Amino acid sequence: MRLIVKNCKVFGKDTDTIYVEDGKFADKYDESKADRVFDAKGATVLPGLIDMHVHLREPGYEYRETIATGTAAAARGGFTAVCPMPNTDPVCDNPAVVSGILKKAQEAGKCRVYPIGAASKGLAGKELAEIGLMKEAGIVAVSDDGKPIATAGLMRKVLEYASDFDIPVLNHCEDYTIDMEGAMNEGIVSTSIGIKGIPTASEDIMIARDIIIAEYLGLPTHECHVSTKGGMRMIRDAKARGVKVTCETCPHYFTLTDKECESFDSNFKMHPPLRTEEHKQAVIEAIADGTVDCIVTDHAPHHQDEKVIEFSLANNGIVGLESSFALSYTYLVKPGIITMERLMDLMCYNPSKLLGLGRGGMDVGDDADFAVFDLENEFVFDKNKMLTKGRNTPYDGWKLYGETQLTVMGGNITYEKLC
Repeated sequence: MRLIVKNCKVFGKDTDTIYVEDGKFADKYDESKADRVFDAKGATVLPGLIDMHVHLREPGYEYRETIATGTAAAARGGFTAVCPMPNTDPVCDNPAVVSGILKKAQEAGKCRVYPIGAASKGLAGKELAEIGLMKEAGIVAVSDDGKPIATAGLMRKVLEYASDFDIPVLNHCEDYTIDMEGAMNEGIVSTSIGIKGIPTASEDIMIARDIIIAEYLGLPTHECHVSTKGGMRMIRDAKARGVKVTCETCPHYFTLTDKECESFDSNFKMHPPLRTEEHKQAVIEAIADGTVDCIVTDHAPHHQDEKVIEFSLANNGIVGLESSFALSYTYLVKPGIITMERLMDLMCYNPSKLLGLGRGGMDVGDDADFAVFDLENEFVFDKNKMLTKGRNTPYDGWKLYGETQLTVMGGNITYEKLC
């Protein structure tokens, strides 16, 4: 397919037109030879976004999401690559499950899918999973998400073994011996509304453990969905002394606080939980100063029967693939907290580098993975227009900037906004 996108602003390029041929960015050719010409009407072309922490639910939980619906949602959000976590059923802890996920993703054709394999068999926190065989099958990292790697001893073994295959270890940062029964952040709000809380110490202890082990071994660790001031401080300090630690955070941790839980709306229930304003500001500061390496969604679709129930009983998590870029642009770039260049590091280049994906290039000959965003005009986020199966979003009705107009993956249009 030959595709031309004209009348656009191209990130990092002094041009208003891009050309695609045979799945690659191409040299200029005559418009009459194109199969499709897309008029961007002044919108901005960015490299395809990469989300290194999503839950596509398949296999096993297709009533919540499938690889087809999850990757369609990703394309609508401007993503051309996603990394699904292994807490499926069966668990993604062997090459057969990895191969099945990749086959389903290829059939869907909406997004590049790079599976993350389990660190331990069955996510049980006891024995190492088949990391080498899964690497051969196509995984790009290991994790026991949504559980932490259970013990310091196991974490050491996982880090050492994964290093032999040159893949990173991603750890869910909560000490479940402290917060197993909590449903929101422990503090004034949880006390006032009578919901058992989760202390920030739960997250901080796990981050401290991982940093200590990584520093001792001289091996890298990646801390998932960091939400606390203490966690960000420890990661910042560790980086300064040369520890190989990286981290991610999510849009909900820099746009929401635990005050939202006063509504008892379970769309504000997640693990780690929403924190106080002090922690929210610390996350924003860490994004601005370079402590945070990646913005991810932790996209977690649930059936309404699992969310539209009593707050304490509801499942944790929200969907995020279709709102992540707009929230990040609206609340970080537009106010001048970070630049668009920094946002692309967070949502494309750094994830690609950490996982060894080789994505994000927009030069002639590079794979044509990109998205077109309207950065000038406000739009209202509508959960009923989402392509994910889940409707568990706290952002319904929010006014945002950065609506996706077009997404292209490997030269193929995977999403186009219809007027």
